[in-house]
Amino acid sequence: MVRTAHLLTGDLHEAEDLVRTTLARVRARWRRIPRDDVDFYVRRSLVRTHLGRTRGRRAARLLTPLLPERARRALPDPTAADGRRDALGRALAALPARRRAVVVLRHWEGLREAEIAQLLGCSAGTVKAHARRGLAALRAHPSLAARLAAPSVAPSPARRHPVSGARS
Repeated sequence: MVRTAHLLTGDLHEAEDLVRTTLARVRARWRRIPRDDVDFYVRRSLVRTHLGRTRGRRAARLLTPLLPERARRALPDPTAADGRRDALGRALAALPARRRAVVVLRHWEGLREAEIAQLLGCSAGTVKAHARRGLAALRAHPSLAARLAAPSVAPSPARRHPVSGARS
């Protein structure tokens, strides 16, 4: 849960706080949760709590002309030592919250479009559109574009079939 929350929030401390809040909410409703849907319910609660938090922050940004300094500095993530993870984290942080949630659930959690649609309470077409636009934005992001650019390789010469001599 913390890994998924970290991908959703982009900050390890916020991710831990998100998981803590989610588990507290789930605990309050534990008796009403069907036992065969616990994983779905917890994942849905995690995503919805995150989306609710981002809506609140967006309103605060609109109401506050200059954001105050952050109370705490984000500690460097020991797992982000690899440049690819760091670049992916920056690119994910640039996505809107709902689009980011779809990309994380689809490619990190491995959920199908129908499951994500049910989890987010939207149609499968909306999930597909968010996934397509999210991946396009990730491919176009400057920190990932340099890593995705493959060196140009000269085409290999045409080979001849060993028996007939025809070119392939």
